[in-house]
Amino acid sequence: MNGAEVRFGQLFDRESGRSFIAAFDHGLTLGPKPGSESVLESLARIVTGNPDGILISPGTMKVGGHLFAFHGAPVPIVRADWIYNTDVYPGLPPLLQDPRQGEHYEVICSPEDALAMGASAITMFLIVGTSDGAVFSSNARQVAENVQKARRTGMPVIVESVLWGARMEDKRDPELLAFGARVAAEFGADAIKTAYTGDPETMRQVIAGCPVPVLVLGGVRSSDPDVVLEATRGALDAGASGVVYGRNVWQADDPVLMCGLLRDVIHGRVAVPV
Repeated sequence: MNGAEVRFGQLFDRESGRSFIAAFDHGLTLGPKPGSESVLESLARIVTGNPDGILISPGTMKVGGHLFAFHGAPVPIVRADWIYNTDVYPGLPPLLQDPRQGEHYEVICSPEDALAMGASAITMFLIVGTSDGAVFSSNARQVAENVQKARRTGMPVIVESVLWGARMEDKRDPELLAFGARVAAEFGADAIKTAYTGDPETMRQVIAGCPVPVLVLGGVRSSDPDVVLEATRGALDAGASGVVYGRNVWQADDPVLMCGLLRDVIHGRVAVPV
């Protein structure tokens, strides 16, 4: 067993074999939003909710790393890249919403730097359906190169394979989600983060074609916690190894309570009411 395998294993519950990761990296692309105005206060609430891991930006790790410095703390995961796409983030200020600015992808943190910060894993995007093939090619190359760097460093990599390119009309298309997940796994990703198709049967097909664990992202916030919990159960029934939820956690009316509800469902301690 190597260092990447040890760190990767720390993301998963020993009994259920699943992972509940809270995502708090949205400030990189959205700036401050309701529920995330104060980085440290918001992060502290999420830590109190006790997910298995928390996905954050390099800057948040710099100012909030002390919140992970205790036995039994959630595992810190650092976002290693940055994207710009007005189709994905419609909540941007008006000045930044001009589609002529195009789609952009940049690596902002190396596996070595993430390890030095205290991260136990990194996450990188693989954006399918960009309007410019050169952007996708560059994105793919940088993911593949950093997966190899991470392997030498002993750092696991979660690749977030999503249909967020400007040409994508259906961001939950099962066939394209399966394509993206498989490609990311072929690059050497330790796990895939991707969208839930909305249906356990089609999601099962996505997962069947991927040789590494699949984690489901949360997407836009739902005002009804029961909807989130039912979708979570559907993804798990399809074979997902866990979830990575952001706005449905830190924008919840009670983030700590929401973490508890999700933790119980993901680790099989309660059933979702029918």
